[in-house]
Amino acid sequence: MGLAFNIFATAFCSIGSYDSGVISSVLTMKSFGRHFHQPNDNIVGAVVSTFNGGCFFGAAAGGWLNDRLGRRLSIQACNYNLVGVALQTAAPNMACMLVGRIIGGLAIGLLSMTVPLYNASTEIAPPKIRGFIVGLSQQMLGIGFIVANWVGFGTQFMATDAAWQIPISLQMVPAFLLLVGIQFLPQSPRWLIEIGRDEEAHKVIRRLHGAKADVQAHQADEEFQEMAAIIKAEVAVRSRNVMDLFRTRAMAHRTLVAVGVQVFGQFTGINVINYYGPRIYSSLGFSSGSVVLIQGLFSAAGPITNFFFITLVIDRVGRRKPLIFGCIALVALFSILAAIIASFPPDAAAGINHAGQRAGIAMIFLMTIVFSLSFGPVSWVLAAEVFPTATRSIGTSVATCSNWAFNVMLSQVSPIAMANIGWKFYILFIVLNTVDGGIVYAFFPETKGLALEQMAEVFGDAVDVKAAPTTGVARRISADNPSLEKA
Repeated sequence: MGLAFNIFATAFCSIGSYDSGVISSVLTMKSFGRHFHQPNDNIVGAVVSTFNGGCFFGAAAGGWLNDRLGRRLSIQACNYNLVGVALQTAAPNMACMLVGRIIGGLAIGLLSMTVPLYNASTEIAPPKIRGFIVGLSQQMLGIGFIVANWVGFGTQFMATDAAWQIPISLQMVPAFLLLVGIQFLPQSPRWLIEIGRDEEAHKVIRRLHGAKADVQAHQADEEFQEMAAIIKAEVAVRSRNVMDLFRTRAMAHRTLVAVGVQVFGQFTGINVINYYGPRIYSSLGFSSGSVVLIQGLFSAAGPITNFFFITLVIDRVGRRKPLIFGCIALVALFSILAAIIASFPPDAAAGINHAGQRAGIAMIFLMTIVFSLSFGPVSWVLAAEVFPTATRSIGTSVATCSNWAFNVMLSQVSPIAMANIGWKFYILFIVLNTVDGGIVYAFFPETKGLALEQMAEVFGDAVDVKAAPTTGVARRISADNPSLEKA
């Protein structure tokens, strides 16, 4: 039952991703433009960026809420998104729509920070399958985008406001399922140990291990003892001060890796395609009736690739190599896409170049495949697993906030840039991915297969190699926590 329960817990906590994908198809609908008086590029960007801005502040609050309420209650709190969805669905004007988007963003931002902390940061995931468990979060995100895009494709032919109201209102479905389903999921065992509820933590760990046989029970008991020994030492120096993330060289390295991989994930340009894919397809010469269909097909490519990657690759190859591969591949793909759009604009006198169209679509589809083989799942794994217990909540919050901050910037400027400079906008992503690849190669360590408590060795903390007599775990005298005394 251990693996099955881990999968169930991870998948259920990630079902809110429909909210992030629904807007790309809605923005293309004639009824949406008519209802809101044909919003310009600035307003279109604001519809996306206000949601992402709400996500930033939701993620920022997540560090405090997760320490205060625990992971499960923080996930449950995300259901104020129901209010945001109601405002968006019934919006009589753009101001009401933007308020609803902000409220929805606050919920999804909190969820995006808490889910990695709960399961992607291995608080319920064994180290040997951590990449797989984390990747399931990205898998559910991709499935949410698939559903959102195909719902939008199905309703775009409706002449009334129901065409955009139905896709938006359906955000209530995953929110309600999460509200009910979270009642059946366990608390984080690490959080339970932190607040002194050791017996409950022990039961959760046995449940996650499926500890019925004697061998499994012994492994679960040993893991609990090791976990408790380290966490109880670290909890005394728990930090909610952002400056503690840069207090020592080792901690600064952890923080820069976590923040860097989240920001680099935005620099891949994947969310520009997710949000404004129909505009890119239009720049290739496709009709308005085709762009939503293409976006629906595009949304399916990522989850299929991601599932292959998390089941067969990530826990064998690790984190570092896929990130380097992703940067190199995206530089090549953006270079080709920019060249195609520059060489075969749809309004050229010679007409539409159908070979160029097909090549451009192929490059975009390959981008989502490459993203799903690299930054898609790996960015969430790496950002969540590098921090020690003392700074895990605040560190994960800062990393996730960094993701949303750059998401806001790119979502606001992208429609303006595409309208004004066209293919030249993609040069930005060529440069960014080139720089990111060099940084990953030079500064990012490999962390696959390590327990959270073993990260100290990877990042250069001082380690006492003598095993603790009662637990068998190596005691750490961490440079991040100099106040810990040697037992």
